[in-house]
Amino acid sequence: MNTRRKHHYFEREENAPRPVTVSVSRRCQFSDVDALAIVWHGRYVNFFEEASAELGRKCGLTYEIMQQKGIAAPIAQLHIDYYHPLRLSEICTIQASLIWSEASRLNIEYLISVENGSCACCGYTVQMFVTAETREVCILSPDILVKCRTNWQNGMFHE
Repeated sequence: MNTRRKHHYFEREENAPRPVTVSVSRRCQFSDVDALAIVWHGRYVNFFEEASAELGRKCGLTYEIMQQKGIAAPIAQLHIDYYHPLRLSEICTIQASLIWSEASRLNIEYLISVENGSCACCGYTVQMFVTAETREVCILSPDILVKCRTNWQNGMFHE
């Protein structure tokens, strides 16, 4: 079965830079699977997080930098579409793509595929920026997001 995602979760803004993408490979461990030796559905969120953290490092949007700046970006939405299960010892690649948005948020699409290229699952998260102390939503984009967008527009994230 060579199931591939046939759509994007987020609309692409006209004239926006292309998504910033990272890929992380991993082998499914014993601690990831259930009694049937398939990856437990809740683990996919952890896999998304691995790729999301790598994306943050690439874009200058790490949790450490956010803490230093007094902001946070908690998950406001999470969606996963499952196509076929990952199995114990199977190697998968988790791709995370940051999608351009003018809003004070992070729209990230995910694709988990196996070695033959078939899609195991895909999904997305939306993270809203808030002040760390009060948890109030940041209506204006924080400085680190503005800097990220500037670097993105200048082509710094694309080889």
